[in-house]
Amino acid sequence: MLAVYFDCPGGPENLYVKEVMKPQPGEGEVLVKVSASALNRADIVQRRGKYPPPKGASDILGLEAAGSVAGFGPGCKGRWKIGDAVMALLSGGGQAEYVTVPEGYLMPIPNDMTFIQAAAIPEAWLTAFQLLHFVGKIQKGERVLIHAGASGVGMAAIQLVRLAKAVPVVTAGTQEKLKAAANAGAAAGFNYKSEDFSEKVLEFTQGAGVDIILDCVGGSYWEKNLSCLSTDGRWIVYGLLGGGEVHGDLLARLLSKRGSIHTSLLRSRDKEAIIFKTFFLLQYKERLVKAFTEDVLPYFSRGASPHLETLIDSIYPLHEIAEAHRLMEENKNIGKIVIEMPA
Repeated sequence: MLAVYFDCPGGPENLYVKEVMKPQPGEGEVLVKVSASALNRADIVQRRGKYPPPKGASDILGLEAAGSVAGFGPGCKGRWKIGDAVMALLSGGGQAEYVTVPEGYLMPIPNDMTFIQAAAIPEAWLTAFQLLHFVGKIQKGERVLIHAGASGVGMAAIQLVRLAKAVPVVTAGTQEKLKAAANAGAAAGFNYKSEDFSEKVLEFTQGAGVDIILDCVGGSYWEKNLSCLSTDGRWIVYGLLGGGEVHGDLLARLLSKRGSIHTSLLRSRDKEAIIFKTFFLLQYKERLVKAFTEDVLPYFSRGASPHLETLIDSIYPLHEIAEAHRLMEENKNIGKIVIEMPA
């Protein structure tokens, strides 16, 4: 099969497409013929050599894919049949013509959705859903600050906050991105490059602050985050685009608000990596996929109210993978960058 590859860590120019062995599904795994995948920040960091895949995962890039069921490993429970249209949350391997997936990590693609649209769902939407519900325990009426509001996770989070009958507030770096976030349902948006978002958030909330912060930036935002965090608020860190170092009295500031910090990485919640943990943890991703499939996926169908939508910035054929990486590194995309497999 064809797959994205790089021989050594570095820039986008190191990426190319090569022929590799098609994977064989193991115990409880399904073989999926991939029609489309999508790009995530984790792919960029892995390509640079700073984010290796979890133990046992494919070293091919790609954390999500959409396609059709092509085969089964031993021990599958008959949830799927050959030819079923599915989308998958992956620990790696999505940017290839075939990928193997644990049976419980697959989701059905709604009948009126294309593979291109479906490829933009698994990683971004499951990440946002996990942060809001499994980690943040979002409640009706709460205010949620979403950094990188026009990213794949950000656009998903805006709609999921609305679905939870809460209030989404975003930051972004351009007016175009803020407009896209508003169109997706953001109640307010602030340009972090030209204004102090913490002051603006406090103005918007009449001094109360936000109950939840979804933060993919990290260290460089800590003071502003704490300034606009409400009493008993939850600050959820799921990325470190702004670095991991904190210089200052973070704990005293956090304690004064009775705030809490949560950290979360979805990719590393791999079944092999937690095999010696409790059964509860062993089934984490499968529980997440099941909850999302039941509680959120129906709202993507045409005619559903409220109606959820993926936002796709651009589509690149597999052999133009380097150009897709360059676009994401330039931080120009609004929504998801999708990678289409050869016909």
